[in-house]
Amino acid sequence: MTTTSVPPVVLRGARPLGGEAADVVLADGVIREIAAPGAAAVPEGAVEIAADGHVLLPGLVDLHTHLREPGREDAETVASGTRAAAAGGFTAVHAMANTSPVADTAGVVEQVWRLGQEAGWVDVHPVGAVTVGLDGERLAELGAMADSAARVRVFSDDGRCVHDPILMRRALEYVKAFDGVVAQHAQEPRLTEGAQMNEGVVSAEIGLAGWPAVAEEAIIARDVLLAEHVGSRLHVCHLSTAGSVEIVRWAKGRGIDVTAEVTPHHLILTDELARTYDPTFKVNPPLRTAADVEAVRAGLADGTIDIVATDHAPHTREDKDCEWGAAAFGMTGLETALSVVQATMVDAGRLTWADVARVMSANPARIGRIDGTQGRPVAVGEPANLTLVDPSATRTVDGAAQATASGNTPFAGRELPGRVVATFLRGRATVADGAPVAAPAPAAARGGVR
Repeated sequence: MTTTSVPPVVLRGARPLGGEAADVVLADGVIREIAAPGAAAVPEGAVEIAADGHVLLPGLVDLHTHLREPGREDAETVASGTRAAAAGGFTAVHAMANTSPVADTAGVVEQVWRLGQEAGWVDVHPVGAVTVGLDGERLAELGAMADSAARVRVFSDDGRCVHDPILMRRALEYVKAFDGVVAQHAQEPRLTEGAQMNEGVVSAEIGLAGWPAVAEEAIIARDVLLAEHVGSRLHVCHLSTAGSVEIVRWAKGRGIDVTAEVTPHHLILTDELARTYDPTFKVNPPLRTAADVEAVRAGLADGTIDIVATDHAPHTREDKDCEWGAAAFGMTGLETALSVVQATMVDAGRLTWADVARVMSANPARIGRIDGTQGRPVAVGEPANLTLVDPSATRTVDGAAQATASGNTPFAGRELPGRVVATFLRGRATVADGAPVAAPAPAAARGGVR
């Protein structure tokens, strides 16, 4: 694989982590210099970018992205999904396993990994299935996927729960051998048969089958105890209820090695939107109550919830533009995630930009064991995987204008704060002037797992 020469870049007046303005020099794939404005040594042939007032963050890392390829290229491809990721400020994503065929073998995860390299927008780290075919009956080739070129460290049947406690225990035990983590989709299937939305006042009033909070909370409670019992790592996908926050808080206080994520849509949207019967708002887990939204915001602010993960779930128009009961679960999220976090947490005074770097870059990189190359500090000598954000900008979301191949965003027509001005992958701009660069060079092979 060949790569093109990347000219040095000087970001004039950028504010690393929202702090004091500085000139930041990128060269040879790393941060070469951070100096007072006007004091940096400008390399020959450097591209200079006026970044006055813009916040410079480490490149965002998503632990939960559905890229659909192989099998559902009509909804998304690795190329289109990672282009959307770059547009949203991401430099690495973890691609979930519910493809067709399922990513439950070394061959499939290597295929996804290589497609990510060829696309070149971001680093793609495949997530391996926990069970064969996501069927919940026998463990997949966890060791073979871990030893493959893709070096899988995160395993999940996301979209389905590993509901058998024996299989979940065995998976937690197995991944200890290579410092892996099982990411659980917490949904007790018997409690959610036919469920369409959050169980509560709204479901009762509009006549849609309810999805009780306890269906999520019961699985999380079981699994943190299993993780404690076997001494393994557990990650909770898309936590959505106040009760779930309390269980994770209790588990962490007990010293259990558990981490948890919240999606942008669960930070801002509620089940009241189901009253429209617009299936854009049909998602798994479902949108919850205003009290749940407040609880997950508080959990993210106090560190109980470790990360924000998009659960970017693109669907074709045919799968979403239909009656609620027949529609697919899921929303897109890569291109709006940072804006939602700014709106709900930064502008509300609950997180600083340094905190955003922690929950959207450093922590997801650490959980996914890619923190040798991603989620690194904005410091001299570190990889130049960076995102430049104009926090003073506002934009009205247009689903049809997004880089993703699917338009099922829940924020269409909504004004959101912040705009990704530029994204850099090892010093090469994948986004410039707010738009994906037309022809990225192939991504370099990623470094080893730390």
